[in-house]
Amino acid sequence: MAISADLESVPLRIVAGRAEIDLPAAQRAVADLLVALGRDPHSAHLAETPRRVANAYAEMLTPREFELTTFPNDEGYDELVLAKDIPVQSLCEHHLLPFHGVAHVGYLPGERILGLSKLARVVELFARDFQVQERLTKQVADWLQDHLAPKGVGVVIEAEHQCMSLRGVRATGSRTVTSSLHGILRENLSSRQEFFALTGLTP
Repeated sequence: MAISADLESVPLRIVAGRAEIDLPAAQRAVADLLVALGRDPHSAHLAETPRRVANAYAEMLTPREFELTTFPNDEGYDELVLAKDIPVQSLCEHHLLPFHGVAHVGYLPGERILGLSKLARVVELFARDFQVQERLTKQVADWLQDHLAPKGVGVVIEAEHQCMSLRGVRATGSRTVTSSLHGILRENLSSRQEFFALTGLTP
């Protein structure tokens, strides 16, 4: 991820440093897949499908640029800040099927506090990619720890994976829970318990 300013500058411009998507090549690949699956991509119902699928994947794999707005922690606030139930949508890199759920993201402020909507933006920054849930959880926590310099960070993601619910074991409704902790939220038992209690999970 590219950052155009240092931590002391407000705001920070955040952009995703990923390869550009080749939409015409993606459309051709979808048409080839339809043929391989025994379908006619030139039929009336499927003629626009390659374009639609390519555009849909491009949207799901491209996070929006945003400004990481931070503010001085002038009041010395030292209690947990938690954003619950942030929607998460991503793509399983093993089957290219969606997984979706919610993220709970919390931090103990250091010298700066964060604009609350930006916690959701950081989740999206990493979710719009081919992912596994374990990596996604850690990426969000690591990024906030590195760029916000808080006293602690906690991230929990609860998600249902369509590669489990639509195929294979077909465990519809099963949710996978992952967590990643840094700083005081990892090292201090009472702080860790408070974080998990506020997310609604038992530590």
